[in-house]
Amino acid sequence: MTKDYYIYNTLTRNKELFKSVNPGMVGLYVCGPTVYGEPHLGHARPGITYDVLVRWLRYLGYKVRYVRNITDVGHLEHDADEGEDKITKKARLESLEPMEVAQTYTLAYHEAMRKLNVAPPSIEPRASGHIIEQIQLVQTILDKGFAYISNGSVYFDTQAYDAKFHYGLLSGRNLDDTRENTRELDGQSDKRSPFDFALWKKASPEHIMKWPSPWSEGFPGWHLECSAMSEKYLGEVFDIHGGGMDLCFPHHECELAQNTVSRGQGGVRYWMHNNMITINGQKMGKSLGNFITLNEFFTGSNPHLDQAYSPMTIRFFILQAHYRSTVDFSNDALKAAEKGLKRLLQAVRDVDAITFSSGEGVNAELKKDYDGVFDSLCDDLNTPVALSFIYDAVRLLNQAKDHQITLHSADRILLDELLRKIVPDVLGLVDESTESGSESIVGGLMDMILEIRKEAKAKKDWTTSDLIRDRLKDVGIQVKDTKDGVEWSR
Repeated sequence: MTKDYYIYNTLTRNKELFKSVNPGMVGLYVCGPTVYGEPHLGHARPGITYDVLVRWLRYLGYKVRYVRNITDVGHLEHDADEGEDKITKKARLESLEPMEVAQTYTLAYHEAMRKLNVAPPSIEPRASGHIIEQIQLVQTILDKGFAYISNGSVYFDTQAYDAKFHYGLLSGRNLDDTRENTRELDGQSDKRSPFDFALWKKASPEHIMKWPSPWSEGFPGWHLECSAMSEKYLGEVFDIHGGGMDLCFPHHECELAQNTVSRGQGGVRYWMHNNMITINGQKMGKSLGNFITLNEFFTGSNPHLDQAYSPMTIRFFILQAHYRSTVDFSNDALKAAEKGLKRLLQAVRDVDAITFSSGEGVNAELKKDYDGVFDSLCDDLNTPVALSFIYDAVRLLNQAKDHQITLHSADRILLDELLRKIVPDVLGLVDESTESGSESIVGGLMDMILEIRKEAKAKKDWTTSDLIRDRLKDVGIQVKDTKDGVEWSR
C-alpha cells in the first residue's frame, strides 16, 4: 500500500506530493457552515469531500486532526463587512435568541451530515466561543502596523500589506483588480479604501451579539475566526485548509493575509477547494426558485423533485464527479445514480454468494482494478476514476456469479478490500437499511417471506409465488430467481 498522496494546491496551482508538517499526523481545517438556515445541497459537497479525504488519509495510515468550525457570529448579509449579521437577523425575525437560532441549525446540520454518513470532525469550534483569541489576533495585526482603528472598528490595511507582500496570491488577483470589482456600499466611509476588510466591527445599539474590546463593544469580522481557531488547534503551520471554491476570495485570501502578518508566514501548506453545485445548469439560489434543502431531497417534498432521493444516493452522485469539477444536479442524473448505487451495494452482498476456487492465482484484470482504485484516490482524491475501477471489479464479480469466469481465494481478498473496506470505510457508501439494526430485521423478514414463496413454488402454487413477488415489488423490493437461488434487492 503506497503512502504517497498527491494533492492539488490552490496556492501554487500545481499537483504536489503531500507531506505532513508532523510525519504521521495531518492537520486539516475546513470552513464549516454559517448556521442561520436549513442545511442545503451546498453543504453536502464540502461535507462529503473532506470526509472522504480524512477517511482516505487514515486508511493510508495517517493520524488526522480534523477541525471544522461553526460560524455563529460575524457573517454579515451583504459582504464580509457590511449589512446585518445573518444569525441576528434570523433571531429578530423569529423572536428568538441568536444562540437559539445557532443551536437549532447546528443540530439540523449535524443530523443532515449523519444521514450522509459524514463522520464528525475531531474538533468543532464555534466563533462565539473564541472571542478572546480573535481580539488578541486583532491586536497583533495592529501592533505589526497592518491595521487601523476607525470609529471603533478595526480594518486590515490591504494597501500596506500589498506593499510588502502580495494580496491576491491565492485567488490569482491583484489589488487593482480588487479595487475595480469592489462595490461601494453604505458605511464604507469608515475604511481608508473600499477593499480593506473588517477585523473588528463596532456594534450598533440594537445589535444583539456583541462583546467588549479595547476598541469598542462589537464583534469580530468573519475572516478572523478561521485564522484564530486554526492556529489554536493546529498550530502556526498546518497541512491542509479546505473549503468551497466560493471561499477562495475573499475569505481565504483575507485569512492568508492575516496569517502572514500575525505568524510571519502563510500558515497553510496546501489550500484545497471543492467546486460548486448547480441545479439543471443554474446556480442554486432562493431568488432563482431552485433552492432545495437536504431534507427536501430526502423526503421529495420540493416541486423540482420527481421523487425522494436517499442520502446515499446524494453521496454517491457527488462522488461521481471530481471534487474540483462542478456538479449539476437533475432528476435524471439522480435516478441514474440511484440505479448505480443499487448495483454497487448488491455486489457488496454478492461476495458471499460466490464460490471461490482454492487456487492461489490472482485474476490479472481484478488486480489492475485494485491497483487503479488506490492510484486514483492517491491522485488528488479522484473518486470518479476510483469508482470506474470498482465497477470494473463488480463486472468481474458478476461474471463469476454467472459462472462465466472462475475467481480464486486470492481474488476474494481483493474484492473484500475493495467492496467491504474501500466502499464503506473510505467512500462512505453504506446500505442505509443497516441503521438502527433494521438490516437484521428486514433480512429476517425477507428470509421468512422467501421461504414461504419457495414452498409455494415447490407445490406449484404459482399464484401465491407470483403474488409474493409482485407485492414485494410494490413496496420497492425486487426478487430475482437465478439458477443459484433467489436474490432480493431494494
